Amino acid sequence: MKFNKTFLSVLGLFAGLSLYAQQEVNRPKLVVGIVVDQMRWDYLYRYQDRYSNGGFKRLLNEGFSNENTYIPYIPTVTAIGHSSIYTGSVPAIHGIAGNDFIIQATGQEMYCTQDDSVTGVGATSKAGKMSPKNLLVSTVTDQLRLATNFRSKVIGISLKDRGAILPAGHFANAAFWFDGESGNWISSSFYMKELPKWVQNFNNKKLAEKYLDTWNTLYPINTYVQSEKDGNPYRQNYKGLDKMQFPYNLNNLKKENGLGLIRSTPFGNSLTKDIAIEAIDNEKLGQNEKGITDFLAVSFSSTDYVGHQFSPNTIETEDTYLRLDKDLETLFNHLDQKVGKGEYLVFLTADHGGAHNPKYFQDKKGNAGYFPTSDVKKSLNEKLVAKFKVDNLVRSFANYQIHLNYQTIEQNNLNVDDVKTEIVNFMQKVEGVSFVADMDKIDSTPIPAIIKERMVNGYNRKRSGAITYILEPQWYGGKQNSGGTTHGTWGSYDSHIPFVLMGWGIKHGANNNRVFMTDIAPTISALLHIEEPNGNIGSPVTEVFQQK
Repeated sequence: MKFNKTFLSVLGLFAGLSLYAQQEVNRPKLVVGIVVDQMRWDYLYRYQDRYSNGGFKRLLNEGFSNENTYIPYIPTVTAIGHSSIYTGSVPAIHGIAGNDFIIQATGQEMYCTQDDSVTGVGATSKAGKMSPKNLLVSTVTDQLRLATNFRSKVIGISLKDRGAILPAGHFANAAFWFDGESGNWISSSFYMKELPKWVQNFNNKKLAEKYLDTWNTLYPINTYVQSEKDGNPYRQNYKGLDKMQFPYNLNNLKKENGLGLIRSTPFGNSLTKDIAIEAIDNEKLGQNEKGITDFLAVSFSSTDYVGHQFSPNTIETEDTYLRLDKDLETLFNHLDQKVGKGEYLVFLTADHGGAHNPKYFQDKKGNAGYFPTSDVKKSLNEKLVAKFKVDNLVRSFANYQIHLNYQTIEQNNLNVDDVKTEIVNFMQKVEGVSFVADMDKIDSTPIPAIIKERMVNGYNRKRSGAITYILEPQWYGGKQNSGGTTHGTWGSYDSHIPFVLMGWGIKHGANNNRVFMTDIAPTISALLHIEEPNGNIGSPVTEVFQQK
């Protein structure tokens, strides 16, 4: 009888261990977060009939698309977008108030990932003096590292430093970005003392130089019916080029533009894809023997550089997306082979969209315009001098916000509220301005609620301007009739972005309910069964979850 009791106890122990093993957290082997810089939502469908089955179409055909995903703040720019995607938060909380912002207490200008306390790794210039220290909250990648006791690997990759650093978060194993001066991928001492051997080997291939040969259209140029004809006036020219027309001799252009030229071609995305695949292989992402989830954050930046230079409705932009589609197909196929189809989770989104070129819009008989920021700032300061007898009371018009020179105001014993009232009264009369608000009095300012909420979300008292102004739709800051485009406003062309998930834990389908960029991080957190980022204000989009 004693033997039987012992035997039963042993059986119970094994049963318990078996039950424990079955109750381990179920997670994918790898999460791949993809941000396509300046990708308007409609680009999912504008060129859909020309996409391959393995790229954007695969995401839509196998994954789940949130068709009405919006950015809930302004200004809509790269650094804020990448931060908000990965934190589930907004500038008011996470502190990244622009690509560049001003520390209001001192007037110091600050680049979003600037960190003068670190040194470049792989570079001797200030291009390497970067880290995530200006980001005040945690990211979903940080939370994954915490949840696995730092056994998960997290790596960020982008041509832009901010596109690699901010998504990777504070606890990342590495972030790598492109140095246009050397043509190499670099990092900083925040992450490592020297570049991994595989990155050194990758740099030694000199792929940027090889890609900068000729840019011709992927398909016959007469098939680009979704774009204006070649040679249209809605673009900005490459430095040193007299005539903008396919094919572009990039080999000649790189002599005057340097290797950074690759950013403004679709081949910058191909180069990003190449190093992402190298990271998967050499860092063995998704191949952790203990089943721990890894995270690769990739941002494709060339779509933004091309978008700025050429604008929507141009063959250059269309060709860039057709080529990116091929790059995505290659990346997905590699993930299938290395990690296993259905074993990884991928999501694709954008940090912001992009406006139509105002001249293009005007030529088509639409309402649009250019806001002469420098001229308005000059006129405003002249108005303030006449009123207060003090010059330079306005420091900057950055990020569609008016930044005050508080030191000058204080030194001259001026009442800051009087100064702000004068500015608001002036700005309300400027052509192209829809709304303007002293952010301390925004509750009593008659502005549509949806716009007011975005203004509040985008306002960080320590890093944002005291006054925010909203331009009329299809207006943006720029010189009259200039080519290319930009972004930064609340309009749908800037704020309506894709959010598509595919792979592990995701069902096939689509959702037409309105969701927000800030819902992305908590959705990924819920799928991974980890704590959401500590500044999160979003909610999981549960419709995407596969029923188990």
